[in-house]
Amino acid sequence: MCGIAGLVVAPNQPAPSSALGRGMTQVIRHRGPDDDGLHSDERALLGMRRLSIIDVAGGHQPVYGADRDVCVVFNGEIYNFRELRAQLEADGHAFRSHGDAEVIVQAYLRDGERCFERFDGMFAIAIWDRRDHSLLLARDRFGEKPLYYAHNAQRLLFGSELKSLLKAPDCPREIDSEALRAYFTYGYVPCPLSIFSGIRKLPPAHFLRYREGKISLQRYWQASLAAKVTLSEAAAEDALAEHLQHAVSSRLIADVPFGAFLSGGLDSSVVVALMAETLSQPVKTFTIGFREAAYSELDDARRVATHLGTEHHELVVAPDAVALLQQLVWHFDEPFADSSAVPTFLVSQLAQQHVKMVLTGDGGDELFGGYDRYLRLLALERLGPLQPLAGMALRIAGTLLPNPRGGRLQRVGERLGLPFAERYLSGVALTRPDQAHALCAQAGGKSHYHLPLLDQVDSDLGAGNSALDRAVAIDLQSYLPDDILVKLDRMAMATSLEGRAPFLEPGLAQFALQLPESLRVRDGRGKYLLRKVAARWLPADVLSKPKQGFAIPIAEWFRGPLRALAQDTFAGRAFRERGLIDPVAADALLREHVSGTADRSETLWQVLCLELWAQRFIDPPVAGA
Repeated sequence: MCGIAGLVVAPNQPAPSSALGRGMTQVIRHRGPDDDGLHSDERALLGMRRLSIIDVAGGHQPVYGADRDVCVVFNGEIYNFRELRAQLEADGHAFRSHGDAEVIVQAYLRDGERCFERFDGMFAIAIWDRRDHSLLLARDRFGEKPLYYAHNAQRLLFGSELKSLLKAPDCPREIDSEALRAYFTYGYVPCPLSIFSGIRKLPPAHFLRYREGKISLQRYWQASLAAKVTLSEAAAEDALAEHLQHAVSSRLIADVPFGAFLSGGLDSSVVVALMAETLSQPVKTFTIGFREAAYSELDDARRVATHLGTEHHELVVAPDAVALLQQLVWHFDEPFADSSAVPTFLVSQLAQQHVKMVLTGDGGDELFGGYDRYLRLLALERLGPLQPLAGMALRIAGTLLPNPRGGRLQRVGERLGLPFAERYLSGVALTRPDQAHALCAQAGGKSHYHLPLLDQVDSDLGAGNSALDRAVAIDLQSYLPDDILVKLDRMAMATSLEGRAPFLEPGLAQFALQLPESLRVRDGRGKYLLRKVAARWLPADVLSKPKQGFAIPIAEWFRGPLRALAQDTFAGRAFRERGLIDPVAADALLREHVSGTADRSETLWQVLCLELWAQRFIDPPVAGA
């Protein structure tokens, strides 16, 4: 696990500066405090910071082919590297180390671009091939590891974090209006956009080739939801148990102490149960809670830990919300408004005191239909061709009833009149279109953003597929890689901790996505088959526990410790002159929230995160934390 950064110049350009390469890697030292390395030649810089997890002594990067014409740096883990190494050795390839990085080099020398298809892992890879002066950048299937790039006629910059690219004096810093609208809609900037118009994110399951000043992108893998398994329920249960056991055991390869995040919910509990079944020593588990009981899962996690005999670590926190928010803004690089980043960061801090790697339950909701919004969507879809008529009736009823009930009915009615992808995404959006438009008015143009990529996702699946499959396909392309996995990567890496998500093991993920809807959602609940399998390892109260998000008391914070920060921020000259947010609309939201008229905490968090990001990345020089 580490961070990578680099630069390749076009023909007839000055050689890149080694000092720039060192600056690009130093600014992401938190991703890899154990080691660093830099390759430099007349056309390329490839740098890395290393968090040593596998082959601690011998896993230094960059790594090279035998003749040093091929150079690799990468961030992540290749979990099947031992099997791949055995195959490569049988084909005559010689190895000098015992880790996974050299497997990438040798696999590329044998298979070229096809090598990415063979890697089971989470990764962002850079391969510089001096034989034809080409750079390959590749990202893992689900987007667990990030990779930014910026391209012009003179050079291509790349890095695990955007702040590395900003070390280059010519890196563009103009805010992308599409990215800003997307942020106001969803609370994050979706791939391939970045907040800066001249910087892009490499999409998951893609590789990029840069040669002679030109780039091309290609997808190397795509999940299939169309073909469904035809197993009996009992056979599907056994098959799922095998997939889960393999996924967890394959993610336990490490030469350092490791553990798991444990919330007490189904997904993390299943992961910990399988770790306990596999390992000979107690699993180290970690959970945090807040003083406000409604936001704490300590009791649930403690019951699971006791049942499984883990070495459990827990902490009740009362964080300095102001200082913590400033810290998070720096690590995300872009505006990011998922407030569950706070507990993710705090539990990462706790875990890092004891281990260097943790397993998590991320991905389980997408694969097994666990989100409540899937259930709400399915309920609306049962109306079938009556949806437009029902939508009209709800809109009329909404005008006759007082707010907030009338407003909710009108919004549901409006959703029923939209095409499927937009109908689903309108329920996912963090901010309502009218609020987003009011807040974003000074930025000009339409404020609510619709992801073009998602229309293509829905088109690929087609109306013949179930609503659940279509919603899941959309989440796999946006919410999972752009929110959930961004949060895990940045918050774990901020504390120099590696996080691994066993549910995203390709075999398990593909099997889950090909389960028929009846084995994922049944009797008004998601994760049907997963719950049945989990009963082999977990007590009944864990299986029946209602889903509880990883939430924080932001509503209380905006009436307490964040109130003064928000007031001062919204009254500031820079905020009012910047033109990103309408200060009158922001002030109105804060007054409504503080008075108790309405809960505006999520939107206030979104506004505050954006402005604090602008203060950090737009106003001052972007240099150091």
